[in-house]
Amino acid sequence: MTMDGDFRTEFVREPRALKHFPALVLNADYRPLSYYPLSLWPWQDAVKAAWLDRVDIVSEYDEVVHSPSTTIRIPSVVVLKDYVKPQKRVAFTRFNLFLRDEFKCQYCGAKGDLTFDHVVPRAKGGITSWENVVAACSPCNLKKGSKLLSQTSMSLQKKPIQPASGQLMNMGRKFPPNYLHESWMDYLYWDAELEA
Repeated sequence: MTMDGDFRTEFVREPRALKHFPALVLNADYRPLSYYPLSLWPWQDAVKAAWLDRVDIVSEYDEVVHSPSTTIRIPSVVVLKDYVKPQKRVAFTRFNLFLRDEFKCQYCGAKGDLTFDHVVPRAKGGITSWENVVAACSPCNLKKGSKLLSQTSMSLQKKPIQPASGQLMNMGRKFPPNYLHESWMDYLYWDAELEA
């Protein structure tokens, strides 16, 4: 698909085409803002940010877009000019809980069809917190019910803790998206420890 010529009508006819050519967004230290979900902008936002001088373009696609007076190659990697300080506190959300638990049931290790379970049930005084809630598959959640672990033959694969933002970011690196453009590779895992 070429973006010059009648790309505008092609996008109108094919709304999914708007998802093509995303730009990897790096913080001013050249690290992605997040790994999971990977910090990506639609090409339109990357072009606008470059035009407003909020980012530097590090890498580009071969495709171009036109305005009446300008032709610009679509950015594939942009770096913010101002450093965005990462949040220290991790929000207690279902998604972050599943990410902390690597999208696996903490009782049997199954993946998919996840819900969450209070280790100490709320009926027995358990609270909703990082240290008391784990990802669980539906069968394990039903099997445990409102019992304490000591009342079952079940056990946790690892003790639930409140993760630091860096821990969650590193966890997210284990789950790359289905599509990774080759221009992104030098920026995604550059600080990963090399295997001997």
